Amino acid sequence: MFAIYKKEMRSYFTTPLGYSFIAIFLAVSGFIFALSTFQTQTSDVSGYFQIMIFGYIVIVPILTMRSFAEERRTKTEQLLMTSPVSITSMIMAKFLAAFTMFAGTVLISCLYYLPIFDYAEPNVGKAVGCLIAMFLIGMAFISVGIFVSTLTESTVTACIGTMGILLGFVGASLFNGLIDVYFIRYILSWLSVYSRYINFTYGIFDIGAAVYYLSITAIFLFLSVRVYERRRYA
Repeated sequence: MFAIYKKEMRSYFTTPLGYSFIAIFLAVSGFIFALSTFQTQTSDVSGYFQIMIFGYIVIVPILTMRSFAEERRTKTEQLLMTSPVSITSMIMAKFLAAFTMFAGTVLISCLYYLPIFDYAEPNVGKAVGCLIAMFLIGMAFISVGIFVSTLTESTVTACIGTMGILLGFVGASLFNGLIDVYFIRYILSWLSVYSRYINFTYGIFDIGAAVYYLSITAIFLFLSVRVYERRRYA
């Protein structure tokens, strides 16, 4: 498992993918951070994270689209499937490598917060809670991207497919104002990644939301394992 993890981490920095992800992430997050804090002269960063959830819809698929699609395209997945490593370990290695890249870049972007201390006293506890929520949401989104990548050999298809699913998860509750049926509104809010994040913006660490994000992660990683188990024994 560790060998696959090292191989994946190495590939991020021996190809343009890793650098492209870091550059796009920092450019987008920096622009959003400037608009949501410096432009509005506020020390509350919860709005920044709230907007970044929508940015993740586009950014995260860039990180995950090659995970398995590239292996299938270059015919190297047979080496993985015949290696003395369980399929679960193989999936987890690729997931952890992608999450390491994501988490590392998010931590780098935390440098944006430093200038705020020059003119205000931000709520550090609230910011840390929102940051933890971002890590959990990132885990969920990466697991979706990994799963979609197992289904195709086209990186473009994997990227677009992941964006579509993530858009569904994030935007599920955005149209509640147009729906009169309470049951449907409740279901959409329950499914929405975005609506579950709202409590974090009030400084409340929502355990239910954290469990939900972890559940999404577990479900899509399990589905990825099932895809490769079926392919190995087909």
